Amino acid sequence: MLNAKSASRPYEVEHRTYHAVRPGFRIVEMQIGPTQAIPWHYHTEAQDTFYLVSGSIRVRMRAPEEQVVLAPGRSCEVRAGRPHSVENAGGTSAVFLILQGIGEPDFVALA
Repeated sequence: MLNAKSASRPYEVEHRTYHAVRPGFRIVEMQIGPTQAIPWHYHTEAQDTFYLVSGSIRVRMRAPEEQVVLAPGRSCEVRAGRPHSVENAGGTSAVFLILQGIGEPDFVALA
């Protein structure tokens, strides 16, 4: 398994691949293990749309408080500026796509 960590991303995932990277839009394929999570953050301009391929993930959001557990084939959207985190919600690795845009994606970490 590939252990990917980016200097601008303070978290580890099992695998990260970028697809369809264009100005203002990209698709990211991620795989996270049973104990892994993407910590609280938001994006200044870009909306995230999560689409689950396999496993199970929990997307937590603030303003207002909400959480969505995705099963394969399900999706949810998080508007630009809305704080959110993503965690594995099962006992096996989860694979999901993140469609980011329209707007330049950034990662603004929260405590």
